[in-house]
Amino acid sequence: MLIGIALIILGFILIGLDGEPHGNGILGLTIGPIVTLAGFIFEFYAIFAKSESN
Repeated sequence: MLIGIALIILGFILIGLDGEPHGNGILGLTIGPIVTLAGFIFEFYAIFAKSESN
């Protein structure tokens, strides 16, 4: 779960680092949201996946 949280935080940092006004560059519109979405997907998988150990 920590990896997913780190991806979400990294995505928001990438969005904030965009040099274009109002986040209209490649980091703010493409790469940042994709990394953030990947973090949320990883979190949902970590929460809902069944563990192998009984």
